[in-house]
Amino acid sequence: MGRLNNKVAIITGAGRGIGKEICLYLAKEGAKIVVNDLGGDRDGSGGGKIADEVVNEINDLGSEAVANYDSVGTVEGGKNIFNSAMDAFGQADILVNNAGILRDRTLYNMEESDWDVIMEVHLKGHYNCTRPLVRYIRDTNRSDCRIINMSSVSGLFGNFGQVNYGAAKEGIAGFTRSLALEVAKYKCTVNTISPGAATRLTIDLIEAAGRKYDENDWTQGPEQIAPVVAWLCTDAAKDITSQIIHSQGGILGIMQQPAIIKSFTTDNLWSLDQLDSLIPELVETRKFHDEEVAEKGAPKKV
Repeated sequence: MGRLNNKVAIITGAGRGIGKEICLYLAKEGAKIVVNDLGGDRDGSGGGKIADEVVNEINDLGSEAVANYDSVGTVEGGKNIFNSAMDAFGQADILVNNAGILRDRTLYNMEESDWDVIMEVHLKGHYNCTRPLVRYIRDTNRSDCRIINMSSVSGLFGNFGQVNYGAAKEGIAGFTRSLALEVAKYKCTVNTISPGAATRLTIDLIEAAGRKYDENDWTQGPEQIAPVVAWLCTDAAKDITSQIIHSQGGILGIMQQPAIIKSFTTDNLWSLDQLDSLIPELVETRKFHDEEVAEKGAPKKV
């Protein structure tokens, strides 16, 4: 008896890497799967029907799946992806917004098209695919659905040469926090994953950084993300929402959310002389806070 029996899950960008591993894991737990993938290259160009291969693997596991080849980058594509679940299975319970591409360049060299396509696939893609599910939840008063969004340390921490990707991924974290408030009345949870794994999007970046890639090392692979996503979709996670869960390098963690950690007030408009001392004091507080958080956040063996 799987933990996700009688659930229908939509996973975007599911033909390879993290998305594929999520599909297979959820299927093993009994979920019926919509495998969405445009089948394009990592920059978003081209197309193909690699989703069929994942569907075949799921069928071999004894579960059910259908393929969808629409782009997440359009409103129509998002509707079609959702309708694939309704047409095949008559319901939708889980959405994993995983589809992604890269157009890495420094801002100096970045063209408008490099910016726009990243926003289209990542940030707008979350809107395009999530809105049909949210409307379904509200219109049918459906409860206990799960929405999992994919952010990245490139946005949460920052990364050289990825201002477009980083902006979109940080935006996804904000999208998650606000959406979690909107759907709370329906007992729908919305969480963010901060993933780190060697996939076709990242293997060359890993090797360029001088780190050796080993396809047999699970702490490098996308399979480490799948059980975390699956757990967040189970009944055990019914009270977990608006969180950023980090999974990378065999480490499972939770990220702090934006919060004011020290502040001042005054009866008059700030003067520059006041700010000469106050802002450096705030910055020092932040440095101390970061050191304390880093110490507390160091992985503990289980």
